[in-house]
Amino acid sequence: MPNPAPHMPRSDLSSASPHQGAPDYTVPALVMGLVNLLWIFFALWAVWGMGAVMAAAYLVFLGIDILAQRKRISDQR
Repeated sequence: MPNPAPHMPRSDLSSASPHQGAPDYTVPALVMGLVNLLWIFFALWAVWGMGAVMAAAYLVFLGIDILAQRKRISDQR
């Protein structure tokens, strides 16, 4: 039988678990979300000024607050 992964010795293949968990990408996703939010805020500031940035930030805040309320309600059930 040919070795399915020639870069790994056969002894390593037998000890590898077929059900390994997926990597946790929470932190990279949050960092990229922050990067995207910052460039969007910068573009709004450049085009329409700080008032537009403050309004967009408030809308994001309200959206997060609504999601938190939904989670609290679903956790109580």
